Amino acid sequence: MKTRILAFVLAACWPASAQRDFLRPDEVELVREAQEPDVRLPLYVKFARERIRMVEQMLAKERPGRGALIRQTLEEYTRIIEAMDAVSEDALRRGWPAAKGISAMASAEKEFLAALEKLAKTDAPDLPVYRFALEEAILATRDSLEIAGEDLSARESEVRAREERERKEREAQMRPEEIEARRAAEKKEEEQKKKVPTLRRPGETVPPKK
Repeated sequence: MKTRILAFVLAACWPASAQRDFLRPDEVELVREAQEPDVRLPLYVKFARERIRMVEQMLAKERPGRGALIRQTLEEYTRIIEAMDAVSEDALRRGWPAAKGISAMASAEKEFLAALEKLAKTDAPDLPVYRFALEEAILATRDSLEIAGEDLSARESEVRAREERERKEREAQMRPEEIEARRAAEKKEEEQKKKVPTLRRPGETVPPKK
């Protein structure tokens, strides 16, 4: 199960441009303002919960094209879950505080999984249209919940050990000058670890609150 999640979390925090694919413009702005993982993760939880409620509301009334809308909403939900996994993994890798956010994430995902499994048992006539998206949402939630429930200290050690193994594997294929350049870049990144994560573009600032 972890293999599926790692395919997404190794990309670290999702850039703002990628998040526009599955978040509304107002949600992207809220995420930009929520810099700390312990703040950003509960925000993603809120977005995920809203997607599930949207699906439940759509299923309450039949209308043309409903199946496609449900499929799109479920796909957005799955991407949000994957984004949460990326943020929590990156926070552990960089040593940023994330215990509260991950706890909120795990608690909510139990609720999400129950709701999704209930949806899978319905006999809606347009179920075939969104069945695959629903199955993917359930799988992503199960995998994410499994990882979120792990001991954070052990998980952090695992993340850093994996990062070190991958670094050695990359360097084994590199020339000495390439290794030196990469290490210089890594040193520069280390200096940024004390800074909070951000989704802002270069030069962008948080607009004053109204």
